[in-house]
Amino acid sequence: MKIKLLFALFLLNICAVIAQTKVSGYVFDEFNAPVSFANVIFSGSTEGTITDENGKFYLESDENYTALTVSFIGYETLNYPLEKRVSYNLKFVLKEEAAQLDQVVIISGKQPKKNNPAIDILRKIWANKRSNGLKQFNQYQYDKYEKVEFDINTIDSALIKSKLFKGMEFVFKEVDTSRVTGKTYLPMFINEAVSKVYGDNILNKEKEDLQGNKNSGFSDNQVIIDFVDDLYSDFNVYDNYLKFFDKSFVSPLSRTGISTYNYVLTDSAYIDNKWCYNIIYYPRRKNELTFKGDFWVADTTYALKEINLQASKSANINWVKDIYIEQEYEVLNDSVFLVKRDYMMSDFAFTKKEQSRGIYGKRTTLYDNYKFNIPKDKKFYDKEVYNYDKDVYDRDDAFWEENRLEALNKDEKGVYKMLDTLKTVKKFKRLYNLGSILASGYIEFNTLPLDYGPIFSTFGFNDVEGLRLRTGGRTYFGRNDLWRLEGFLAYGFKDDKFKYGMSGKWLLDKRSRLIISGGNRRDVEQMGASLTNSTDVLGRSLASSAVVTAGANDKLTAINLTSFAVEAEPFRNLVLRLGANYRTLESASPTFS
Repeated sequence: MKIKLLFALFLLNICAVIAQTKVSGYVFDEFNAPVSFANVIFSGSTEGTITDENGKFYLESDENYTALTVSFIGYETLNYPLEKRVSYNLKFVLKEEAAQLDQVVIISGKQPKKNNPAIDILRKIWANKRSNGLKQFNQYQYDKYEKVEFDINTIDSALIKSKLFKGMEFVFKEVDTSRVTGKTYLPMFINEAVSKVYGDNILNKEKEDLQGNKNSGFSDNQVIIDFVDDLYSDFNVYDNYLKFFDKSFVSPLSRTGISTYNYVLTDSAYIDNKWCYNIIYYPRRKNELTFKGDFWVADTTYALKEINLQASKSANINWVKDIYIEQEYEVLNDSVFLVKRDYMMSDFAFTKKEQSRGIYGKRTTLYDNYKFNIPKDKKFYDKEVYNYDKDVYDRDDAFWEENRLEALNKDEKGVYKMLDTLKTVKKFKRLYNLGSILASGYIEFNTLPLDYGPIFSTFGFNDVEGLRLRTGGRTYFGRNDLWRLEGFLAYGFKDDKFKYGMSGKWLLDKRSRLIISGGNRRDVEQMGASLTNSTDVLGRSLASSAVVTAGANDKLTAINLTSFAVEAEPFRNLVLRLGANYRTLESASPTFS
């Protein structure tokens, strides 16, 4: 299903709305050397970014701004009027401040570990991290809102004019630009979820109750939830290591960070009436799983106020070209800092070439309505084996207007609207159905609760059966079917014999997942060559049914298998199964019969 979902995401291309103000360019000093980590903000706002190692930046906003401010410690602040809504490839030259020529700080190369105020602050962050956040309370609860968006990036004329999108060109009318990478992208899917989270630090328990889930176009929302859970796992930036896509990155707040990162104190300012320090960090060495970015930290509690992390270009992660993270924290009770907003963007691509096309995966999570020290019974945190609630996936618009912690922007609203248009395009429906068949191996019938397949087993060849034809199918009413049937009929033209199989499952009790199953199969297979160990009575190895094989394929076995089983899941992740099999085996080759 996950492969099917990914294939569908490439097809569901939805229109986006262009941001109001966009700027990009480079920042140099008077000697034409790039100024790394310079601050670039829209004048009169808090919206900004920092330049990369090459002095390059990209910045955009939904608001209309008329000026840009470029600053860096030791240099004169530069104010630049924006005469156009979109200004690309600007070049700024910063001049050294005359009164501070002896104190100019150039951020490049390795930074000292001793007598470095940034590292002194980092040590205070370590000392105070246990007194900040949810760990300070016995119990906690809060509201959580999460939205996940997928976009096709690097939209160019070749893609727009391709035959694949002929008849669907309207989706390209308005393409947006990423504020992180500066690349064009086309939004194609969005999923929203509202939850209530409860936790107990004494019991070391946490429970998340899903209140509502909505997405743009998929009927089986639970598949989306499972996919997103696998794709994006929660993390704590205070931990020494942050795990993404099965890779452990060194956190910039790690106790080993001094040996991994360079730290530079660059600025200080009031943020939400709290005096904060700004520290820039970047890797000491290449080819390591590290980040670059900056963070703001309060001067009394030494708790994070804001942080951004971007994976190093040299970090080697399969299929992932870039990772970018932002976190914002809010102050509670004048001293406690808790995460308020979490944003993560990943760039998935087959190659890491700069102009290669891929998919952006974006996750935005917001937290609100924190409550503390409200104890609940231990049983409250026990996870139910069966907790499916159909109403959760069918909330009306009024529910979402009331429970969204952040209103959808025009870009996100367009995802829902444009999908309705795409559903009326015959070519899109054909492409979607084709992708579904290729990904799942089954042809779905909309008018019947029946799937035909697997289609890849329709034709086969082996030395015993010769050419083999197979037809089969399965019932499928939905994710929570009370019963399912599956069967097949096959014929070998060389041995002139029919083979068949039939199996069924019945769900007797939803709460305990009490299931009885049984079936019978008479078939030919190559023993010891099954794809996986399975309790499926209809399981069959590819070695005896492939169209093209390497080497001899004549040592096949005729199998007659009857199976019956009862299984239950009385507690979460504890499955009890009692089964019985009756099996007879004999050579299927006339040479050995």
